[in-house]
Amino acid sequence: MARLSQWLLASAATTALMAGAAQAQAQEPEQEASRFVMVTHGVPSDPFWSVVKNGAEAAADLVGAELEYRAPSTFDMAKMQQLVQAAVASQPDGLILSFTDENALGGAVQNAVDNGIPVITINSGGDVARDYGARLHIGQSEYEAGKQAAERMQELGVEKGVCVNHEQGNQGLDQRCDGFVEGFDGNAEQLATTYDPTNIRNAIVAYLNENSDVRGVLTLGALAADPMIRAMREQGATDMFTLGTFDLSPGILEALDAGELDFAIDQQQYMQGYLPVMFLDQFVKNGLLPAGDVATGPGFVTQENAAQVIELSSQGIR
Repeated sequence: MARLSQWLLASAATTALMAGAAQAQAQEPEQEASRFVMVTHGVPSDPFWSVVKNGAEAAADLVGAELEYRAPSTFDMAKMQQLVQAAVASQPDGLILSFTDENALGGAVQNAVDNGIPVITINSGGDVARDYGARLHIGQSEYEAGKQAAERMQELGVEKGVCVNHEQGNQGLDQRCDGFVEGFDGNAEQLATTYDPTNIRNAIVAYLNENSDVRGVLTLGALAADPMIRAMREQGATDMFTLGTFDLSPGILEALDAGELDFAIDQQQYMQGYLPVMFLDQFVKNGLLPAGDVATGPGFVTQENAAQVIELSSQGIR
């Protein structure tokens, strides 16, 4: 009987301890959600950046983080600098940005790092971002991608090309054109335009009329590719030139599928939004980060595989 009483007392004590622990756990405040700020140079009219934003928001939803996405209404480094400075001043748990111009943004990134804010750069500036304390870069080597575009055009028989730059001064786009010119051993030029579709169309048509020996045209994104494709259709010239572009959009994929565009360089921009949020979440919670930069491209989409990508594009993933 004594043993039974002892067992009952021990059991009651254990139950009381468990109940007390559960009550204490219930009284503990929930961990506050991490807040990350993403600042890019992407103008609202560029479909590339809507996919980046989709990726970032999907990752934030998955890990329960708060995400603030900010971008200037036009390609404006002064405005972007202000947005980054405001983001740093708000003391987020992490900062993600396209490091488009180190002269405009380097000081703000260094300030973030000095204030204990981990920074991950995406899309542009991977070659210099670590100089300012960025933890890692997610994107592609823009110079090498431009060089591969030139090599692909040469394989298709092009001897001279032109690179259409709709955001001159964006170091990532400038590097694409530099690589393209180098890949052609200098037998290519850079054509600077604005991001206005009419300006791009007119500039390309005028340039090709003045340079009849140019047979390869490379654009650096959907903002320039779409007016280029329309111009070629209007002129009945899609078969006269080898046409390539960076990045994907519904219009670009349709042109690839129809054989009006020869290739598009895919840097998987969804991953440029998704991965930095996931990595920062792990860093804040567990101190974990990849040991090196993460390459999301370049890859080539052609008529052969365009149909496979169109479905994902309709979902906002490619």
